[in-house]
Amino acid sequence: MPTASDEGDRIPMSQRERDRLRVLHSVLEGQRTQDEAARLLRLTPRHLRRLLLRLQRGGDAALVHGLRGKPSNRRLDAKLQRRVLQLYRKDFPDFGPTFAAEKLAERGLEVSPDTLRRWLLAEGLWQPQRRRQQHRSRRPRRACFGELVQMDTSIHDWTEGRGEDMVLIHMIDDATSRLLARFYDADTVVNHFDLLLRWLQAHGRPLALYTDRHSIFEAQDKGQAVPEAETQFGRALRELGIELIRARSPQAKGRVERSFGTAQDRVVKEMRLAKVKTIPQANSLLEGGLLAKHNRMFSVPPREAGDAHRAVGAGFNVAAILSLQQQRTVANDYTVRFENRSYQLDKPIYPGERGGKVVIEVRLDGGMAIRFRGHYLKYHEVVPGPNSLGGAAPQTPRSLAHGGPTPAEDKRGPTSAKEAEPPGVQPTVGRSGRTSAEPYPPDGAADDTKKGPHRPAADHPWRRGFREKRKD
Repeated sequence: MPTASDEGDRIPMSQRERDRLRVLHSVLEGQRTQDEAARLLRLTPRHLRRLLLRLQRGGDAALVHGLRGKPSNRRLDAKLQRRVLQLYRKDFPDFGPTFAAEKLAERGLEVSPDTLRRWLLAEGLWQPQRRRQQHRSRRPRRACFGELVQMDTSIHDWTEGRGEDMVLIHMIDDATSRLLARFYDADTVVNHFDLLLRWLQAHGRPLALYTDRHSIFEAQDKGQAVPEAETQFGRALRELGIELIRARSPQAKGRVERSFGTAQDRVVKEMRLAKVKTIPQANSLLEGGLLAKHNRMFSVPPREAGDAHRAVGAGFNVAAILSLQQQRTVANDYTVRFENRSYQLDKPIYPGERGGKVVIEVRLDGGMAIRFRGHYLKYHEVVPGPNSLGGAAPQTPRSLAHGGPTPAEDKRGPTSAKEAEPPGVQPTVGRSGRTSAEPYPPDGAADDTKKGPHRPAADHPWRRGFREKRKD
C-alpha cells in the first residue's frame, strides 16, 4: 500500500483527516473492526468501506477531499440569493421559512426551506422558534473509553469549616466512569486548563468534552450567551481537535453530577479522618490512593474494547494552547503594553510587525511568550528609570516659550533680572507640570499668577508691512 513516506512527498492534511487516517490504518492492520471504526468516525459502514478501498488504491493522499479550495458545486447563484432576500423583505417579512419557500416557488424562485432558513438567520430576518420541552430519558453510556469526557466543578464545604475554602474539579469518562479530580482554590479557566493538561498527559485527547454553560465554556455578555464569540477554553479545545458539547440542564450531565454526590459523602469523610485543612493536603490525599480506590470501586468496563483517545503529537504546542492569550498592537518603537507594563521587542524584526497585532500568551507555569504570525519574539521588560516621573526632558530653543528677551533686546543688553535668565531656563509660573515640556513647580512655590499674552516689540519684523519687506 503506497503511503506518504513511500512516495517521499508531504501531503497537506487537516487534523480531522489525520485522525481519520489513523482509525482507517487501525482497521487495515486488524486492530479495530469496521463497525467500530464507522461509529468512532461517525460514518456509515458503507462509506467506511469506500474510504478503505480508496486508501488501499491511492494511498494517504486519497483521503484529501477533491474539492478543497474550490467553491461548492451545489451552491446557489448569488443573484438568486439577493433576489430571494429582496422579495422576502418586501412581501413576506413575517413568513416562516417553509411557507415563504412555497410562495417563492409560486413566483418561479426555487429554494429549499432549509437553505432559505440559513439565509434568513444570517441576515437577521428570522429567529428560530423555541419548541416544547421534550421528554427526558437516561442517555446510554458511550461505547468506548475516550469518546466523551464530562467536566464540572463542585463548590462545597469540603473541610467542614476546619480549613481553606476549595473547589473540586472533576473529569469523568462517560463510558467507564473513570475519574480524574483535583482540588483548587477557585473555579477559574486556569485551573480547568491544569486539570485538562493532566488528562492529556495521562490518556491523550478525547473526542469530545461535555460541560455546562458556565462563562468558562460559553462566551457571555451580561449573562446572555454570545454564540459567535469563543472563550479561552473553547479556543484551546478547538486547537486540540476536541469537540465541545455544552449541556442545557444539570440533568444532562448526570454522570458527573452523581459522581459529585458520591464525593461529597465519601471524600468529605476521608478528609475528616485525615484532618485535611489545606489544598495541598487534599490533593495529596487524592493522589495518595483515594482516586485509584474510587476508580476500582465505581468504574465499569466499556461496551467495546479499545481507546478512542488520540495522541498529543509534536504538532501540538500544549504549553501555548493551554494559555491565556490576548492581542496587543505593536507601537512605532516596537513596544507592547500588557497589564500596565511595557515590553520591548528585540531583533529580528519581521515585516508588518510595527503596527501589527501580536498574541501574548500567559502560560500555566507563570511564563509569558509573545507570538507574531507564528514567530515567537524575543523581548525584555522596559523598567522605568528613577527620573521617568516628575522631571522635564531636555528642551531645544525651538520648544521654549517666548518668556525670555527677544533678539532685538539682547543687543541692548538685559534690563532686568528676569530678562537676564539663561535661554534654556523655562519659567514654571502658570504651568501645569503634567508634560515633559512643562515641569512641576518647585516645592513651596507661590500660587501661580496669570501671564498676559506675548506681544512682539514695536520694531519686530512682524509689525512691518508687506511692501516694506519687498523693498528689503
